[in-house]
Amino acid sequence: MSLWTCPDCGRGFANRNQVHTCAGLHDLDHHFARRPTAVRALFDALTEAARACGPVIVLPEKTRIAFQVRMSFMAVMPRNHGLRGHLVLAERVEDPRWTRIETFSPRNHLHAFSLTDQGQIDDWFRGRLAEAYAVGAQRHLASPAP
Repeated sequence: MSLWTCPDCGRGFANRNQVHTCAGLHDLDHHFARRPTAVRALFDALTEAARACGPVIVLPEKTRIAFQVRMSFMAVMPRNHGLRGHLVLAERVEDPRWTRIETFSPRNHLHAFSLTDQGQIDDWFRGRLAEAYAVGAQRHLASPAP
């Protein structure tokens, strides 16, 4: 399915007339202008892991960088010592690696993380990233909610 494109900001969304903050996208380098090069390398490694799941749209917004298939499934904010971010999963996954978990609906759980080293993008994290990618592709809607 194709995305609906907002006629004002040009961003694509899964739903027509989806409510959003209508703002132009920033340049990706804007987010890394005053950050150590290691933070950009960490972001690039995370982006590569996301792209291993399938086609990804990277959206450098004003305060975060979102990753989208049909819906946003991950967002990160570069910091001086790494990346703060979150994945959206269809199920709540309890693990001490999350900095917090917020439940918005039975199939919409935000899992916050902090990455400071590329080694944290391990098989476990890549598995959760693949699950989030499936949420972004809205594959989780094909099955009944828990």
